[in-house]
Order: sequence, then structure tokens, then C-alpha cells
Amino acid sequence: MTPETGTAGSHAQQSGLRFPASAHHSYTPGTALQGEETLTLVLHAMGGLGSVLYWWERGDRRLRLVAACGLSSQSAKALASPSDQQDVAPALAMRRGRYAWVAGDSLGIGAAGTAAVPLLGTDGPIGALSVITAEHEPDEVQQSFLRAMARWIVSRLEDVPGTPAARVSEAGTERTALMSRLTAALAEALTSEEVVQAVASHVLPPFGADGLIVWVMESGRQRVVGSAGYMRDFVHLMDGIPIADYPVAADVLRARRPWFVESLEDYYRHYPALKDVAAASHKQSWAFLPMIASRHTVGVCVISFTRPHGFSDEERALLTTLCSLIGQALERARLYDVEHARAQGLQRSLLPRTLPCLPAASTAARYLPAGRGEQIGGDWYDVIPLSADRVAMVVGDVMGHGIPEAATMGQLRTAVRTLADLDMSPDELLSRLNDLVSDLGEDSYATCLYAVFDPITRICAFSSAGHPPPVIVHPDGVVEMPDLAADPPLGAAVPPFEVHELLLPAESLLVLCTDGLVESPDQGLDRGLSVLQQILAQRAAPVFTAQNESDSIRRLDDLCDTVVSALLPRYGETIDDAVLLIAHTRATDAGDVATCILPEDPRAARQARAFVRERLDAWGLDELAVTTELLASELVGNVIRHAEGPIRLRLLNSRSLTCEVYDGSLSTPRIRHAAYTDEGGRGLQLVSALSRRWGARYLRDGKCIWTEQDIPHRAT
Repeated sequence: MTPETGTAGSHAQQSGLRFPASAHHSYTPGTALQGEETLTLVLHAMGGLGSVLYWWERGDRRLRLVAACGLSSQSAKALASPSDQQDVAPALAMRRGRYAWVAGDSLGIGAAGTAAVPLLGTDGPIGALSVITAEHEPDEVQQSFLRAMARWIVSRLEDVPGTPAARVSEAGTERTALMSRLTAALAEALTSEEVVQAVASHVLPPFGADGLIVWVMESGRQRVVGSAGYMRDFVHLMDGIPIADYPVAADVLRARRPWFVESLEDYYRHYPALKDVAAASHKQSWAFLPMIASRHTVGVCVISFTRPHGFSDEERALLTTLCSLIGQALERARLYDVEHARAQGLQRSLLPRTLPCLPAASTAARYLPAGRGEQIGGDWYDVIPLSADRVAMVVGDVMGHGIPEAATMGQLRTAVRTLADLDMSPDELLSRLNDLVSDLGEDSYATCLYAVFDPITRICAFSSAGHPPPVIVHPDGVVEMPDLAADPPLGAAVPPFEVHELLLPAESLLVLCTDGLVESPDQGLDRGLSVLQQILAQRAAPVFTAQNESDSIRRLDDLCDTVVSALLPRYGETIDDAVLLIAHTRATDAGDVATCILPEDPRAARQARAFVRERLDAWGLDELAVTTELLASELVGNVIRHAEGPIRLRLLNSRSLTCEVYDGSLSTPRIRHAAYTDEGGRGLQLVSALSRRWGARYLRDGKCIWTEQDIPHRAT
């Protein structure tokens, strides 16, 4: 850190701390002084606002600041050289030779007070270690930790008259250094799981321990947050039991003091009723450490050993430090876990819970949140069934991360669903979305790709706004990706958008993704798309040999997992959300589609009825003939009366029976509210009553009015 960010000092050298030998030393902001690691450890362990290390200059009768952490340069100057006769905490600790506390906020930084302990040499005090706290006076555990850190500092001083020889073993020195690294790891830990991992990595090895269980109190029971070095059955045994049924935990929580058990005999002597529990753990020594945060005991951290282990005073002091360090880190992580769970719940509610399996396409998708931070963003996907077995697919990415971006994503997804139901073309739909994003503000941008696949014509029409292009996989393994010019994102684009059309083979894979899947700090977008194509060429073949619909979906899921694992092997560490959507598209069999050109005169309705009877008889759908004849007759009659030709009738035999009538007019059909005395105006009411659903879509040269009816023996 620099003085401006609140720390004076530099890391302690491996050979030890070096206090100034000169009596004329004074603190200057920016001077490289030793002891920052130690003060950082103290600051985090105590939850303080700042920590300061002083050297006593006997000749001047003053305390000289030699290292500080967490304080601004101005605050450090104010504390730089107090007299040893002042009634400030460091001077009081010096004079008394013991812990001292002075309440107050002399620096105006919101402090509760300052605590200090002396640095004791062979001839008496030689300096002081102090910490400025934010909420209250340190408790007994924290005071014990301060004294332990002061002893360690003294043991590491070199070339200072009056200091004792080093009293800490080499192993102890290494353990204390590891405590410093643990502090840094806990500061970076976001989740409860990461806190447990930090403790397992930085505490067990230096102490020679091989077991760890961290649990918290929830409704009078202990819930295991994480563990290491224990059999799964034992962890399940301990998880969720009432605290009252485990008196070891109850006593440690009540006393708020660690309990060190050096042998099984010691354990049995205190808790003979828990012999079975101790035996099931396969451990022989334990350190039961109450985790304290904000003056409340939140749970217990249990560090254990397979063999009997004697705890030295130094080990007890350092392990006692964990009560505060882990407690504070875990409390913070649990708050994050709660917020993260809420954010993930919001994310899930905004994304499709399931994807439809349609005649034209089976689909599978993956959404992968960013590995760190808020872990909620604006990436989304959707699959929307349209009329005549057509299917719309969309992927999008709202730029940024956080709740506002997720909310924007929800708005866009809802808008896409609404506009897709109106059967808008891809370019018009993106134009409407562009207006919506522009209205959200100048800093709102999103990329989006909207595609519509028609299984009858096998044409996939799509428009893109700043989004990676689709990738198409052929059954023979050929992979292609259209070469498109980069388009601006929504919010920055100027419509109209271009519509691209791809003629797909009778069976293919259409792969859509967001840039988070293929782009990273280590890999550019072009390189990522190239890798995606290679993976698909190598691993997509099994999808085309699926035996049935469920098998196709299963193989699509497997392919999604393969792609994600290859492109994001460490996706828990990614900095961006990622979406992958794969559709197995299938063309409609020509025998399931029938088209008839009708004349532009009243004879058209009669010819339409005859055509319907003939085709439904050929398809074995005679039970729908009467209804379909009536629907076709009404739709054709409306064209004769209110629109213009050419008139075309098309029937589609799929999971439902679709009847479509095309004309050359762009007029909008609407249901009229006919009065009892009216002789007409009920045609579309009849159409609505006889069909499962109906609607209209607009083409470049006219429109299509369509109806859908359930086929009884195919209804699902």
C-alpha cells in the first residue's frame, strides 16, 4: 500500500523485523519501514480501523511510529511521535507494562477507542503495539491475541539493544507467517466454502493437523458449512444435530473460549457419553475454537489430529486468533451466500425453466454465471414456438453485471416473447428492442441474435445486433459459420437491421452463444469461435444418430457439457456470464404438407372444402374434416370479401393440424362484436371457437391467417 491509501511500511524480511537503532529516527510518509505483514494480520484479526507499531526512544522520552496499517498519511502523522507521559493507549501500555485501553476518537475516523500492549524486552518495555477499533474494546480473546503478536514481534527484532534472544521456534515463525497468509486468503474469500478452503489450506499443514469441521448455529442445531479430512458418514452424522445433544459444542459456545484436547483420555474424562462420537471421528486430539463475529458466537471451528498432540502456548495463542479471524470472515461470507442465493433465484426466474421440444427442433442450453463477484448478469436465451411448426431462438447479453442488468434482461426477454407472438420478422423485432434499450438510458446496451427456423422451407432467417454469429453443423461433420459484418449493439444501433437467410440441410445443429463462452482475457473472440467449431466437428456426430426425441435431448445435453468443459475448463473463475444454446433442427416431411392455389371468386370456398376433405382422408384425419372444412371456408370467404389475391391454402400435418390461408393484403383481421340482429361479422368468432389457437403473420407481399387444431390421438 502507499501512504495515501493508508499504510506506512513494507513487508518484513525473512530475517526478521528491523527497528531503527538510531535515537534520531522519525517517521516520514512514504518511508519503507518493516512490519506491514504483522500489522495487516492484527488489523484483520481485530476488525480495526488502523494498527500502529511504536519504538521507544529513551533519550527523547517519546514513542516513534515505525509502521502503520489502515491509516491515512494525515492520521499517521498525527500519531507519529507521542510523549511516553501522555495518556494515550501506547504510552499507558509502556508505563504500566500491560494492556491498556483508551476510549475516544481523537482522529475523527469513527473509532471507539485505542487498545495497546507493550513490547517487552529483557530490561522492560521497548515499544508498543496498538490497534484503533471501530465498535468496542477488544474482548479477552482479542487481547490475548494482541499480546501474542507483541511477543512475536519482539522475538523477531534484530540489532536492538535490550531485546531478548529469539524465543519462537522456526516452526512457530513459519506458523505466524502462514497466519498472515491466511488473513489475506480470508479477506479474498467470498463464500462460506471459500472460507473453509482457506482455513484447510493455511492452517492444517503448519500445525500438522489433518481434520477440519466448520459449523454454524441454525435454529438450535449445528449445520456443517465445510469439512476436510473426515469420512463423509461422520460429517453427515454431525450435520444438523441439536446443539444440546453435543455438549462439547454447547460448552464451548457458552464459555466462548477454545478447548484444547490433547488425547482421547482427556476427551473421555470430560465427556464419557461421547465415546462413540470420538471413535467415529478417527481423531485423537482436537482444538474446539468458538468463532466470534460482532460480539456474537456464530459457530465452532474444529481442528483435529489423527494422533495425540500437545498444544504449546504459542500454538494455543495462534489458534485462538482463529476465533476472530474465521468468525468475521464466515459471517461476511454467509451474508454473501444469502445475497448470492437471492440473486441466483432472480436469475433462474428470468430464464426459461424448461425448453420446449418441438417438431422442428429439440434444444438444450447452458447458462453459466460469472465465477466471482455478484454472479448475476444480463445473458439470456429462449426458445419460442411459432405457427406452422416454426421456431424462434434468441440469445442476448445485457452489458454489465448486477441486479439492474438482470432486470433489464428480464424486460428484454419479455419483450421478445411478446413481439415473437406477433410473428414479427427478425429485423423488425430487433428494431423494437433497440427502441426499448435506447429508452433505458445512454449507458444501456445489449447484444442480441434472433433467429426463426421454418422446417418447411428449411430457411433460418436471423438478425443480429453486435452478437457472435450462429454456427451450423451438418450431419456429415461439416461446420460452417456465416461471415457477417459486425453490427452495433442494441442501444447504439441505427435500424434497419439486416436479415440473413441460411438454407439448412434436412437435419442440422444450430449453435448460438454469448461472447462469455468464447471470449476471455486469454482468448480473443475469433479464436474462441474457431475452437468452438473444432469441438463441434469432433463431438457433434452422436446427436444425428439419436433413436428418438428423448435420446436426442440427452445427447444434446451431453454435447452442451462437452462444449462448456472444453471452452470453460475453469468457468468458476470466469469474469463474464456465458450462454450456450444448441438446437437439433429437422425439416418437415414433404408428405405432411399440402398446398392448393384457389381462384379469386366465390368458388374458392367450395374448392377449399374439397381440398381439405381429400387431404385429411389421405392423412387418416377424417374426424377433423368437418371442423377444418368450416375453418378453411370462413378464412377463404374473408379473403374474398375483405382482401385480395392471390389466394393459397396450405395444410400441415404435424403434432397439430395447421390450416393456413394466404392472401395479398396487409389488412389486419379482427374479431367484431356482432349484435344479435347482425347477419354477419361472426366469422372470426367461429374461427376462434373451433381452433386451439389462431393468428396472423405478415409477409413481404401479403399475410397469412392460420389456425391450429389438436389431433386427438396425438394430443400430449
